Amino acid sequence: MSKRRLDAVDKRIVEWLSRDARTSNRHIAAELGVTEGTVRARIKRMEEEKLIRITAVTNIDRFRDAALAYIWIEVERSSQAREVAEQLAAMKELGFVALMMGRFDILAITMVRNYEDLAEFVHARITGLEGVRRTESTLGVNFVKHDYRMARIVG
Repeated sequence: MSKRRLDAVDKRIVEWLSRDARTSNRHIAAELGVTEGTVRARIKRMEEEKLIRITAVTNIDRFRDAALAYIWIEVERSSQAREVAEQLAAMKELGFVALMMGRFDILAITMVRNYEDLAEFVHARITGLEGVRRTESTLGVNFVKHDYRMARIVG
């Protein structure tokens, strides 16, 4: 199956779904001036081609007793970065793991209750991984903007 780029109608469907994934195909079709079948078929195609995934997300603003922790990881040799990242990705506590460009090689993100829990997790689970040279952690304490729909592409 060959993947194709999203056209203008696909992008507008995704915009509607990103606001509320429960929006009916009929409502989206009426707003876009296309048939309900068109909307249904395009959503199905985009899901099959893994261009979109419809899912529920937690609202981190509701977790008053938890903070988002950013764990920046430097590896000893750049050739170890992917292997370390894959080990991190297997940890259920981490919701995000990415290879990075810049000062650190990897960014991992998780939720913690406090600095003590963060320190315990980093020291017990991350710094002992082979190839990890050092870590630096920060806590997000007050989010000015948090848009879980980060898939928008600039440009």
